[in-house]
Amino acid sequence: MTAVIAEPGDAAGAWFDALEARYLADLRPVEVARALRALSSAYVERRGRLSHGAALDGAGKRAAFALFYGPLHFLLVRAILREVEPRENPPRPQVGASENLLVDLGCGTGVAGAAWALSCGPATRVLGIERHPWAADEARWTCRTLGVAADIRCGDLARVRLPPRATGIVAAYTVNELPPDTRERLLRELLAARVRGTRMLVIEPIAKSHAPWWPSWAEAVVAAGGREDTWRFPLDLPGITGRLDRAAGLDHREVTGRSLYLGE
Repeated sequence: MTAVIAEPGDAAGAWFDALEARYLADLRPVEVARALRALSSAYVERRGRLSHGAALDGAGKRAAFALFYGPLHFLLVRAILREVEPRENPPRPQVGASENLLVDLGCGTGVAGAAWALSCGPATRVLGIERHPWAADEARWTCRTLGVAADIRCGDLARVRLPPRATGIVAAYTVNELPPDTRERLLRELLAARVRGTRMLVIEPIAKSHAPWWPSWAEAVVAAGGREDTWRFPLDLPGITGRLDRAAGLDHREVTGRSLYLGE
């Protein structure tokens, strides 16, 4: 299976074109590629600073994040969902709810929740929680452009309580940036939500050195009837995202990640 950004009739194609127009109106591709190299270094070498917004401290880095990591993460989330979500048992609203509610924790630019919402159908709303104001604004734009109903709020995950009627909860590239006490509370809440029928998807990079907490989370999720997976999807990056990838010397021929998933 190849992870592709857009397919016939796919809303992602229009979103991708809109991203390019949005960020290349004021920046040249060479400027964004230079910022992408710096941003990539921050991800690999200084992940501890990301939770404080170091990755988004300038127009170039914000453009690089939106134009490159946004589509890359969207592709990975969508590809994983196609593997783990049973097609014969799609997400359904909780008892007493009129729509699917997907909670996107630390939503960044909103791509994970939006990718899941697009697979659930029109009666779906995303509740996104993001501490960085620029990323929260970008998440609103992402969901609006993709045609996804969304309520994006600026907030600290240390003070968030999960809605009892959530259909699904996704935390993509988020859990590793949480303080240990918040991370452990979140795991307990996710396992409790599973008992109520809420689905859960956690995604992090493959590199285990950055997430010493992962084995204990994986053990708890598998014990609750979930699954742990490592993914490598062949990648087709079109347009400006592919050109930035080559210009920054990153050469992504596949998109990778690992996930924890709990179904109903």
